[in-house]
Amino acid sequence: MSITVQQVLEEMRRIAPPELAESWDNVGLLVDAGRPVDAILTTLDITAPVVEEAVRLGCSLIVSHHPVIFDPIKRITADDLPALLLKGGVSAICMHTNLDAAPGGVNDTLAELLGMRDTVPFADGCGRIGTVDATTAKALAELCEDTLGPGVRYVEAGRPVLRLAEVSGAGGSYWKEALDLGADCLVTGEANHHAACDARRLGMGLVAAGHWATERPIAGVLAKRLKEAFPDIPVTVSRADTDPFTYL
Repeated sequence: MSITVQQVLEEMRRIAPPELAESWDNVGLLVDAGRPVDAILTTLDITAPVVEEAVRLGCSLIVSHHPVIFDPIKRITADDLPALLLKGGVSAICMHTNLDAAPGGVNDTLAELLGMRDTVPFADGCGRIGTVDATTAKALAELCEDTLGPGVRYVEAGRPVLRLAEVSGAGGSYWKEALDLGADCLVTGEANHHAACDARRLGMGLVAAGHWATERPIAGVLAKRLKEAFPDIPVTVSRADTDPFTYL
């Protein structure tokens, strides 16, 4: 049995409505290989190894979080990812900031992993802020390392963390908004040096757990949702999708 790419696209639009995407984003069916869908691969990033994996597994569709086409394309070579997808007969549906903001999406998944309760959106709708049992930035960093992976950095708050904010991926710039909303700590993927300095100066906790690490769990969530929607179609979480960084 097979289904169409459009059927999966409509389901993904229900999961992550396109109107939730930022105006600068590029979401939806970004590569259409024109083939029916017999199997689906879910991933955070579409890389050459992920495309090879899809072809090897007979997956004619990849559903990813990060867009495989983001900036305008003026030239395509045989080694570019859109060309590799078309050569392999693999289509690509990419849901980015709309999946960040969507209920049950990237940030609700991260908030659940962090044990957050009574969450509300912030950071242009992409992040979440809520309550946690009394903890510390160090303990949150250790939790991230245990559940998400290595390479976690943190700034201690100097006080108990009861109200927690989180923004997956490159969310360090939202530290001031989180502070103004009463957060004791922000957990994100990436935060720069100056954000760390300001957080320490103001007594706010900051945890930078890695861009890939804070967003990767959505691949499993998407696989579960698509299996429920299309029970006769095999859906696999990519194993070739790995953190681009190597940690000491």
